[in-house]
Amino acid sequence: MQTQKFNRRTALGLIAITVTAGARAQSGDYPNKPVKIVVGFTAGGPTDQVARIIANHLNEKLGQSVIVDARPGAAGSIGAAYTAKQPADGYTLYLAVQTTHAVAPYLYPNVGYDAVKDFTGIVRVVHNPLLMVVHPSFPAKNLAELVAYAKANPGKINYSTGGIGSSPHMSMELFRKAAGVDLTSVHYKGDAAALVDLMGGQVQMMMSSIAGLLPTVQQGKLRPIAVSGLQRSPMAPDIPTVAESGYPGFEVITWFGLVTVTKTPSAIVERINRETLAILKQPEVRDQFTRMGFEIVPNSAAEFTRFIAEENVKWGGLVKQLGLKAE
Repeated sequence: MQTQKFNRRTALGLIAITVTAGARAQSGDYPNKPVKIVVGFTAGGPTDQVARIIANHLNEKLGQSVIVDARPGAAGSIGAAYTAKQPADGYTLYLAVQTTHAVAPYLYPNVGYDAVKDFTGIVRVVHNPLLMVVHPSFPAKNLAELVAYAKANPGKINYSTGGIGSSPHMSMELFRKAAGVDLTSVHYKGDAAALVDLMGGQVQMMMSSIAGLLPTVQQGKLRPIAVSGLQRSPMAPDIPTVAESGYPGFEVITWFGLVTVTKTPSAIVERINRETLAILKQPEVRDQFTRMGFEIVPNSAAEFTRFIAEENVKWGGLVKQLGLKAE
C-alpha cells in the first residue's frame, strides 16, 4: 500500500516536472528565431509606421530579428486571419487596430477569426483622436451650428470616409447617432482620396486622424469643428471636443496595439509587454510618436485584452444596429 502511494506521488511529481520543463522550453529560451509583426495594411501607412518603430527597437530587446510582414486586404482582416492560424508560441504578433479587432469581424460575413477568442492582448502601444473638419465654404463654425444646419437640411450634408468600416466612417456614424442628424456617407478607397474631394468641395465634412488633417487646417484649406477624444488634443488645444460641445461621453480613439494567438505562454506575453513598455519610455521614441500625432498608452496585457473586448461591444453593436455590410 505504501509502495502504491509512493509510486502515485512519484508519478504526479514527474508529471509536474515535465509540465514545468515544457513551459520553460516554450518561454525560457524565447526567442531563438526571428519574430514577425504582421500588419493588415499596405506599407507606408500609419499601421506600418507604428509596427516598424516598435520592431526596430524590439529586436535589440529580444536579441533576435523582428520583421514587419505586411498582409493587406479586407480592412486588415486578411492579416489578422493569417495570424490567428499560427502556432501559439509568440513568434507571430499582429498589430491590431480598431478596424481589425472591433469592426471587421462584424462587417465581413466570413472574416476568418474571432477578435476576442482567437487573440490575447499584449500591449496597447499608441492612440490618437480624430478631428472633425468641414470645407471652408460650409456655413457652420462650430458643432452646435453644424447640428442645427444638419437638422434643418436632413440628408443634404455629405461626409467622406476612407471606406465602409474605416475609422472615419464609424466615427461619423457614432456622431450621427449621438446628435440625431441625417448625414450621407460617401465612401472612397482610403483616406487620401476622401480628403482630396473634401478639399475640392465635392463633400462637406469628414472625421479622420488629427495628425493627417491638422496640416490642411493650419493651411486654411479646412475648418476644424471638434476633436473626438474626451480631452482636448495637445496637438490642437484650441479645438474643443465633441464631448464638451454638447455630447458628454462621446469618444472615438484610433488605437494600435500588439496582440498574439490565444494560449501563447503568459511568460512570453509578459516579456513582450515589458520590453515594449521600456521602448515607449525612450525619449526618442516618444518624440517620434508625438510628431506623428500619437499619444503613448502604457498598459498591461490584461488591460489591453479587456479593452479589446469592450471595443467589440461598442463597435460591433453599432455595425449590427446600422446593418452595415462590406462592399
